[in-house]
Amino acid sequence: MDLKLRPNLYYLKVKGLSVEVTKPWIDDKKYKQDRLIEAKYEAELARRFLEDGLFRNAAGKAFQAWKALLASLSVDYIQELSKYFKGKRKMRDGRVVNYVEWIIALMPTSKMSNVAQILDNLLGNNIEAYTDIAIKLHEFQYNGLDKSGEISRYTSIEFVKMDLEKLLKAIEKFLASSPP
Repeated sequence: MDLKLRPNLYYLKVKGLSVEVTKPWIDDKKYKQDRLIEAKYEAELARRFLEDGLFRNAAGKAFQAWKALLASLSVDYIQELSKYFKGKRKMRDGRVVNYVEWIIALMPTSKMSNVAQILDNLLGNNIEAYTDIAIKLHEFQYNGLDKSGEISRYTSIEFVKMDLEKLLKAIEKFLASSPP
């Protein structure tokens, strides 16, 4: 199948096939569904990498899974999030969207903690704590272990494994309650 990829759109590669992920300002329900599917597949890959001892790869995939899940959870709370993320954002194609929708669409790492804090206040479920773990794993993906704890927060692979297991179980729990 030959897909024509359009510029300025987000694509998810699933089982060798590129799938266009709808933006929340176009169709929020489809966007949520797309991100849940992304979370599911990224978590499955993270689990495989963990089992194969590819810890940095597992950390990266677990982070991506949580990021997608956080974005999907955010869709239902756009009104609440818009109280904190005000204004507009100009897209590359010239279109202007609400800043909160832009954040939900991209879920930049720099905004994940803020979004998680807001959602955790609304929902509980340790969303903020899991987001902190995801960000630590993201740092580990790039920096690896550091016995001194200066460059990476992980000084032992055992701590990485514990956090990977904890985050992957949380993702599975969230996906079970809101299946793609």
